[in-house]
Amino acid sequence: MKKWLSALLIVAVALFIAACGTSDENDNGSGDGEGSSETTTLKIGASNVPHAEILNEAKPLLEEKGIELNITTFQDYVLPNQALESKDIDANYFQHIPYLESQKAEHGYDFTNAGGIHIEPIGVYSEKYESLDDLPEGATIIMSNSIPDHGRILTMLEKEKLITLNPDVEKTEATLEDIKDNPKKLKFDTEYEASLLPQIFNNGEGDAVLINSNYAIDAGLNPLEDAIAIEAEESPYVNVIAVRSGDENKEEIKALLEVLHSKEIQDFILEQYKGAVVPVNK
Repeated sequence: MKKWLSALLIVAVALFIAACGTSDENDNGSGDGEGSSETTTLKIGASNVPHAEILNEAKPLLEEKGIELNITTFQDYVLPNQALESKDIDANYFQHIPYLESQKAEHGYDFTNAGGIHIEPIGVYSEKYESLDDLPEGATIIMSNSIPDHGRILTMLEKEKLITLNPDVEKTEATLEDIKDNPKKLKFDTEYEASLLPQIFNNGEGDAVLINSNYAIDAGLNPLEDAIAIEAEESPYVNVIAVRSGDENKEEIKALLEVLHSKEIQDFILEQYKGAVVPVNK
């Protein structure tokens, strides 16, 4: 009887050990990193093109690092910063550095530039003229009502020798009042939001329209083929990942920057946009 009980006890212990081993395998996987590893969700706001497209390309690479990228798209330049301020998102990717700095100054946002990703050259589009030299005296130039873009556009027009700016003004902060010489007596229309400019161009308004590449591409325009002039690649207007100050040190933000700066993503940008969007690594 005692021998029988001993044998039964041995069997019970063996079954218990086997069950524990099975449980460990279910919890920990087979050693390939899957199973119990936790996933971090990173919420980011972005413009449709090219920002959201670039982020979607980066999603699988971030998943390999245990980060699920949740992308919210915006159609304007105001709501993404409001959403970041209210903590509806963890980061945004749509704006260049001068715009970010102007928004911080205007609204008191405590944001930080976590890193630059790409440059979107502004292009000049015209249905009436094939070059800037062809613009007649008194031509109307339509540009966005975004003040931080004005210095960028005016600097571009100065390089094209259409205007001369006051030499004492900081180029990125130049306004229409800083135009010193305007030999063609160009007229500047700043009534419209940047997102409306492709429609304004298609409606045939103005003699030339300056359009940000993201809105141009989204509207089916090819900046390299359709623009009669385009901003040089050395533009300082780098599009960045913006976060609340202090969050730039979070591991998921560092991982996002690492992936967006990877050769795979930078090659995607070059191939997808054919030079209309230029990757940076800073």
